[in-house]
Amino acid sequence: MDTIKQFSIFVENKQGKMAELTRLIADAGIDLRTLSLADTRDFGILRIIVNKPDETEALLRENGWTFKATSVIGVKVPDCPGGVATVLEALNEADVNVEYMYAFVNRTPGRADTVICVDNEQAALDILKSKKIDILTAEEAYDI
Repeated sequence: MDTIKQFSIFVENKQGKMAELTRLIADAGIDLRTLSLADTRDFGILRIIVNKPDETEALLRENGWTFKATSVIGVKVPDCPGGVATVLEALNEADVNVEYMYAFVNRTPGRADTVICVDNEQAALDILKSKKIDILTAEEAYDI
């Protein structure tokens, strides 16, 4: 599978809300693989990738959290000057718009894995593969 399921969860910007959410996930035996938080004064959008996406979706729904499950692309970016630029130039060449992106820690030295949300997944995957840019599979992402 070339795309990864990510959850974007609406979290009130109130003390304890992140702790409540992460405890709910932990108590269900779900492990966070990536985490990114974008916030405003009143709320935040927590983006996560987990090891058990189907269970997470059910858990969030059952507990009344507002969220959206989306597919994103994981890219194995060489950890060197220009690594990210090469990926973004390839996407630009294919006229693919990057909506957002964030990097995360992996266990492979010399690599900086990155999550990218784009407006045209198939075009993005096609150009990245044609440029010999390694794609992180869903299985790899869930097992980071």
